[in-house]
Amino acid sequence: MTSVPSATVPAFAVIPGAQVSRALEGREKELVELVEAIYRLHGEGTTVNPPSYFLRFPDRPSARIIALPASIGGELRVDGIKWISSFPENVTAGMPRASAVLILNDHDTGYPFACLEASIISATRTAASAASAADWLSRGRPRPSRVGFVGTGLIARFVHTFLVGTGWSFDEVGVHDTSAESAAGFRGYLDRAGTPGRVTVHDTAEQVVRTSDLVVFATVAARPHVHDASWFAHAPVVLHVSLRDLAPEVLLAATNVVDDVDHCLKAETSPHLTEQRTGNRDFLAGTLADVMAGRVDVPADRPVVFSPFGLGVLDLAVGKFVYDEVARSGGLQVVDGFFSELRRHG
Repeated sequence: MTSVPSATVPAFAVIPGAQVSRALEGREKELVELVEAIYRLHGEGTTVNPPSYFLRFPDRPSARIIALPASIGGELRVDGIKWISSFPENVTAGMPRASAVLILNDHDTGYPFACLEASIISATRTAASAASAADWLSRGRPRPSRVGFVGTGLIARFVHTFLVGTGWSFDEVGVHDTSAESAAGFRGYLDRAGTPGRVTVHDTAEQVVRTSDLVVFATVAARPHVHDASWFAHAPVVLHVSLRDLAPEVLLAATNVVDDVDHCLKAETSPHLTEQRTGNRDFLAGTLADVMAGRVDVPADRPVVFSPFGLGVLDLAVGKFVYDEVARSGGLQVVDGFFSELRRHG
């Protein structure tokens, strides 16, 4: 048994959502750079990112809770797990669909040292990933000036915030949601954010897609509802954040980029359904890390679809960023005596 004489039991801190938000506010460029660095580490094999585990319920078929364990090596050296629930019925009760916590574990002892409210962390890493993909996948073609959002919840808001926070500006913003109330709420957010471009609420997803150079799908769709590849004939960049909107025929007519091949091709995502239909993975060009490294070229004359399954290593990285910021500010709320049985034999 290897001894670790210098190791000590870490203090355990709880970081609520308000502190998480303060630590992340206005840091979009830094966070996109962080996410890109983690994608590169993941591509180099310096991370451990096992398959996510889905807890489903026979009596609540639309709901799920997902466990995302992960570990990051290199200088960051942190392990942990995100436990995130998705209960779409919450929305009808006026509550957010998703809720989450993130546990950070000490690299040397394995002891958990922090529990963070993680719905904001999850939305942040998703939005930072989307903003990074929008940048990298737009290189070599005219920079999109018309953005469209299909699905207008929390994730759409965060994606827009990260696009604007990393230098994007749009002449037109298209909006569609199956809920008119949600679409109106998102438009209100755009107005409050001082969006300079013309904002149009569309009656259909087709109208959004056909009038946008950059399309963001951020819905709660459980199965594909977009089947007509001709909607994308103008070769937009598509951020397929919600993963299950596009039918295989749409993906087969596009250049497809994912965050991690094995992770994305499961759980009946659109790429998974496409693999099942074709019997192969030839429709995939590669990962975003491949694009960053120049191993994959993205043609400008066909639509490109980014389908990110969402990696636990990104949650860990953003969570550790928050922890370090709160610790530097002297705001850690430590739970004294959280670990009580510290002597093996009493």
